[in-house]
Amino acid sequence: MRSYQLFIIVTKEIELKVGKLGKLIFPIGSYVYTGSAKKNIDKRIERHLSKKKNLHWHIDYLLNSDAVQIINIKKSQMTECNLNKKTKGTIIINGFGSSDCNLCCKSHLKYEEN
Repeated sequence: MRSYQLFIIVTKEIELKVGKLGKLIFPIGSYVYTGSAKKNIDKRIERHLSKKKNLHWHIDYLLNSDAVQIINIKKSQMTECNLNKKTKGTIIINGFGSSDCNLCCKSHLKYEEN
């Protein structure tokens, strides 16, 4: 597997400081985060599921909130950016999870209102 997607529900509007992106507002709704791991994708996903971790990646800050729940996970053979480009949703936070992006994605987090 080359990439994965986390299907996330935010149950109440939250405001979070996310690394260098600063304070961000995440409205209630469904989100899809697209990521990858160079070596062990299962370990990366396991890390995302854990509440006890150092906040390193943008997604860590979001997943650390009690108002956030991962409801599904899918793995893919596609590259992270190609999978992200094929994913439906709206970009509401530029630069989220895409600092190492090679296809000029504006964000690797997409939002769908419920």
